Amino acid sequence: MKIHDITESLEEGINDPGIFKAVFLAGGPGSGKSFVVRDTGVTTSMGLKLLNSDSAFETYMRWAEMEPTPDNIMSPAGQELRDKAKNVVQKQTAHYTNERLGIVLDGTGKDYEKITSQATRLKKIGYEVAMVFVNTDIETARDRNEKRQRSLPEDMIVKMWSDVQKNIGRFASYFNEHMYIMDNSDSADSVAGTNEIYKRLTQFIKSPPKSGIAQNWIKKQQSSR
Repeated sequence: MKIHDITESLEEGINDPGIFKAVFLAGGPGSGKSFVVRDTGVTTSMGLKLLNSDSAFETYMRWAEMEPTPDNIMSPAGQELRDKAKNVVQKQTAHYTNERLGIVLDGTGKDYEKITSQATRLKKIGYEVAMVFVNTDIETARDRNEKRQRSLPEDMIVKMWSDVQKNIGRFASYFNEHMYIMDNSDSADSVAGTNEIYKRLTQFIKSPPKSGIAQNWIKKQQSSR
């Protein structure tokens, strides 16, 4: 990275509207998390950086001219591309958090220990963490999977959905008042749900960093300019 890039990144860190805020996005297959991110404006009007290995994986699949079929996804070549995508996102995460930028970490929510361990590490360097949990019923998950280009076998969808459901209560205990659950089933009022999430996220993200670690970091960066 060049010197002027470091300076620009430093300026962005200090002035970032979502500085020291991390939002974990969770939900089962077909939950519509990407639409919720778009509709709440968390990466546009709120300025958080989106970290999503699935998007990188889809890009690598296109570059490799591989159709996103279940067989291709689960093949050795497909899994190699998935690992490559994960590595890229890990590097992005390290860069953004080094500058203490606001981030959205997009995942499924099936691995409770992995997510809460990552959240705990972020809290140790001054971040405040929240979770947006986009939920659906199993019928909606199955139906949306069938309509996706990158569809998965039904038994895998059912298992992933069940694994995510088991963690809702555990996540609620960890994130407490910053656990925001939205029902995005086909039968739900998604507009009202999105509006409520938007209000709560706006309040969370726009509040000044509270921890002493965060405040000291900001003062140190300002004094070194």
